[in-house]
Amino acid sequence: MTEEELLEKYAIGYRDFSHIDFSEANLSGAKLDDANFRHGNFSIANLSGTHFNGADFSYGKLNVARLSGAYLCQAKLNRTSLNVANLIRADLSRTQMRGASLIRAELIRADLSRADLLAANLKGADLREATLRHAILQQANLSEVNLRDSFLTGANLQQANLTNADLSRSDLSSANFREAELRQTNLTHANLSGANLSGANLRWADLSGANLRWADLSGAKLSGANLIGADLSHANLTNASLVHADLTEARLIKAEWVGADLSGATLTGAKLYSTSRFGLKTDNITCEWVDLSPAGDRKIIQNFTSEDARDFFNETPPTIRIIVDRSLDHEAHFAIAGAYYQIAQQYRSLQQPPTMEIGRRRTVLTFRIENDASLFALAYLVILPFRDANSTQKNIQKVLTMINHEDMDILEPKLLQQLNHLVATAQDNAVMIKKLKSTLKITTKIKFFHAPTQIILTNSNAHNLIIHDHPHFGKRFIEESDNKSDKYAESTMEIAKVYMPSRNMIIDFLKGFHYMK
Repeated sequence: MTEEELLEKYAIGYRDFSHIDFSEANLSGAKLDDANFRHGNFSIANLSGTHFNGADFSYGKLNVARLSGAYLCQAKLNRTSLNVANLIRADLSRTQMRGASLIRAELIRADLSRADLLAANLKGADLREATLRHAILQQANLSEVNLRDSFLTGANLQQANLTNADLSRSDLSSANFREAELRQTNLTHANLSGANLSGANLRWADLSGANLRWADLSGAKLSGANLIGADLSHANLTNASLVHADLTEARLIKAEWVGADLSGATLTGAKLYSTSRFGLKTDNITCEWVDLSPAGDRKIIQNFTSEDARDFFNETPPTIRIIVDRSLDHEAHFAIAGAYYQIAQQYRSLQQPPTMEIGRRRTVLTFRIENDASLFALAYLVILPFRDANSTQKNIQKVLTMINHEDMDILEPKLLQQLNHLVATAQDNAVMIKKLKSTLKITTKIKFFHAPTQIILTNSNAHNLIIHDHPHFGKRFIEESDNKSDKYAESTMEIAKVYMPSRNMIIDFLKGFHYMK
């Protein structure tokens, strides 16, 4: 069949051209939409600018074919061979290309939006400035491809192989790279904001200057990766491997990386405002200084010796412990859950309920928080369900007055300002919570909340401060009846000396805070 005969048959409504052999044919500019070319051979054919919208080329051959500017929207190319084909500026949007072979194909500026390339082989293909928004590339072979300046927003590349690929300056925002192979991939200045890279292999990848804001890198393998100047703000790096990674001047503001392995990594100049520094493995790290300013503008610099850096990156999570001199019973358990739920509704910084250790005689409630500055403010609120709330809050106010004294120049001004603001906010919230018809009123009728307490604050350097210690804490004998014990506590409460931490205790505690002089 000649080109003319094919076009004549198509013109009279014939559409089935399966198994046709049109190798080296010239159909440039023809309109053959919705035609059936299954198992056909168009190798080395000139199909430039041809309209194949909705056509079926499944299991066919288009090797070395010229398809530049061709229209293949919603076409079927499943299991089709397009090796070394010229598809420059071709419209392949919504095309089905499952299992297709496009080895070393030219796809410069091609439109592959929402195309289905599941398990396709694009090894060595040229996709510079191509559009692949929301394309399916799951399990595809993209090793050594050139995707420079391309657009893959929302694309699915789960378990794809991108070894040695060039994705520099590409838009990969919200793309799914879960468990993808990205070894030695060039991702310089790529936009990976909101991308899912959990479990991905990024060993020795170049991510310098990349945008990884809000990206999920949990469990990712980033050993030896270049992250110089990368923006990892709010990124999830939980349990990631960053062994020997270079994070020089990387932006890690509010990043989450508990369980990350930073052994041998370089962190000089990293921006670490409000980034947790506990639960990390930091053997042999290199870090001369870090930027702790909220905006990452070097206004708060902390310099280190090698030993200082190790201590800085091995914090403990700041905690508040309420030790109650009574075992928790079912009634109190129910009430405490409701009370802290009520407080959390008003004060959003109380993100998680406390962990509880229940002994035969005592109960320990532990609140884990994000930063040292929130310790006093949160302690002001979490004590609310207990009878000791008033005395504890008074102690916190006294400590704050002491800290603000002009002769006690301990904290950096910005941290002191933040601490004052947080406590003032907590005080306002406490007033609001007390006015509500809340479960806090129930706690006043339950004996557990009347028991003596001890309140211990622990900062990120594992320094403790007892902010409140009830005069009769630990003095109730286990064989005494509850009624006798409570009456004894009430009758002697007024004459007992109220505990207040000393000035030296407070100074030692504050020395473990961030941004110290």
